[in-house]
Amino acid sequence: MSLVRINVLDKNTSNKIAAGEVVERPFSVVKELLENSLDADAKNIVMEIIEGGQKLIKITDDGVGIHPDDIEKAFLPHATSKISSIDDIFKLSTMGFRGEALASISSVSKVTLKSKIKDLDFGREIHIEGGNIHYLKDTGSNNGTTIEVQDLFYNVPARLKFLKSSSREASLISDIVQRLALAHPDVSFKLMNNEKVVLHSFGTGDIKDVIRNVYGKTVLENVIYFEAHKDIISVHGFIGNSEISRGSRNHQSIFVNKRYIKSRLITTAVENAFKSFLTVNKYPFFILFIDIFPEYVDVNVHPTKTEVKFKDERELFGTVFHSVHEAIKNSVINSFNIEEEVQEAEKELKSIETLQLPIDFLNSSNSVISPANFSEKTNDININSNLNNEYTSGHKVIIAETHNDNFEEKPSLYIREEPVKKEQILEAQKLAKLPEINIIGQFNKTYILGEMSDDLYIIDQHAAHEKILFETYSKNIAQQQVISQLLISPVIIELLPEDYCYYIENNDIFNKAGFNIEIFGENTISIREVPLILGKPEINKLFLEILDNLKNMGSGNTPDVKYNTIAKLACKSAVKANDKLSLEEMKSLINELRFIDNPFTCPHGRPTIIKLTLYELEKRFKRVQ
Repeated sequence: MSLVRINVLDKNTSNKIAAGEVVERPFSVVKELLENSLDADAKNIVMEIIEGGQKLIKITDDGVGIHPDDIEKAFLPHATSKISSIDDIFKLSTMGFRGEALASISSVSKVTLKSKIKDLDFGREIHIEGGNIHYLKDTGSNNGTTIEVQDLFYNVPARLKFLKSSSREASLISDIVQRLALAHPDVSFKLMNNEKVVLHSFGTGDIKDVIRNVYGKTVLENVIYFEAHKDIISVHGFIGNSEISRGSRNHQSIFVNKRYIKSRLITTAVENAFKSFLTVNKYPFFILFIDIFPEYVDVNVHPTKTEVKFKDERELFGTVFHSVHEAIKNSVINSFNIEEEVQEAEKELKSIETLQLPIDFLNSSNSVISPANFSEKTNDININSNLNNEYTSGHKVIIAETHNDNFEEKPSLYIREEPVKKEQILEAQKLAKLPEINIIGQFNKTYILGEMSDDLYIIDQHAAHEKILFETYSKNIAQQQVISQLLISPVIIELLPEDYCYYIENNDIFNKAGFNIEIFGENTISIREVPLILGKPEINKLFLEILDNLKNMGSGNTPDVKYNTIAKLACKSAVKANDKLSLEEMKSLINELRFIDNPFTCPHGRPTIIKLTLYELEKRFKRVQ
């Protein structure tokens, strides 16, 4: 290896390299500048972004401002008013302290900053492009600071390639603004995206107002307040009940001394406390505030300051766990009311349930479905083998379409006819993967017992029906033959900006999967049709669950993988354990199971059927050795 000499990087190059740690994307710029405004005691902050912040980020606040003599100095690396020595890091009361943000931002963008302090009649304005000052002048200005960041990464084209779509970048900015609004309910935040107001909190000082503003009324009505106080630490916040649990951790916020952080330790403490009472396979919603003496926490461990180190993690874990645990326990006890339970049960018995379709109308010996085939019992499947020829001769499928907005009142029903294509009937005629099984009966309203020759078969009715629905739906998606049911009343869902962005990115996936969804305003959608195979879904919850699953998968997966995820969720309309089935229903279920591609495991990998030979049984009874 040849001798390599050491070079000292010039200021321009070193600033751009340093900017890579602080300024990852537009959201990073907004976070750093907002924290500067909060450190300046601003009570009203207005943010404007264009094209996801890449073209323009403008933040105006009414804070104390920057002294005219310090305007130029503020853009120097490691220039800060927050600390003066290393010891100050261990007694921080501000969000920022390193003095890297403005220097980093100005080195990769075009920045204009105006600031005025209340003791002077005029302010000061500076314009910097790529780290070079173009002008510095006096100017008229209101008290506080206004900063404009234009053409972010204009001189670092390689970085531009790593930015996501404008809508995705905008959703990330919206997310951090929401988090900071939760941490500072006494500050009014107003965020405008492409001249449209996305968020506006009013700084009333009541965090419940911010929760309602950010997450909506439903979330506010389903959160439980908790708090605990120790000598060096105080914990308080809100934990959501099972109604607002989600399939991802995106609705979890942790703040340490009002600084938004991410901590696996704290998240685990909350989730363990939550699951000890509510066994829901989802992640709880929570907003957690930790107030701790600065000397017991180190915030200088990550460039973005989103990770911190605690001096006594065990004490912190225990405090968080017990405070959340106690709050949920008290809530469960207080909400238990026998009279309400009885009234709810009576209401369920009197309500008319949604009529269910047979297992697979294409793979049956009959080519039609009529209202006469439906069972009046919830989730039961009643298949009549002697159907009226009036339906079979024309190859018609009679489709029951139901919708119920709140799923508590009587559902609406109407019937329409759809022709069955000849190709669909032929496609259903496939080779059986299982022998013809003679049905003996049902055990524990969960397992179907059958025999064939000297073998005993035990079939899990829920797993079997799940797999039938899964394969049927998956094939219908692949062949673009998904049958949808039209909802009499569309379901309107207002999404968070981040969730709305994910929907826009995957709208083709939803369309091909049988959903008919229209844009209904800013971050709002209207669901007009859903796949018929879903049966009677709670559409709002199902849509959000699908969205969370797609979000957790990331953007690197193929459409086939995403369709597979949707199909798994669609299987929830399958018959359940403890559903009593008639002999005809069991026969139809097993017959359908025989002809699917893989009848041996459910979509989640559990076995659907177990075979016991006569030899194995006789060996258990010691009839043979």
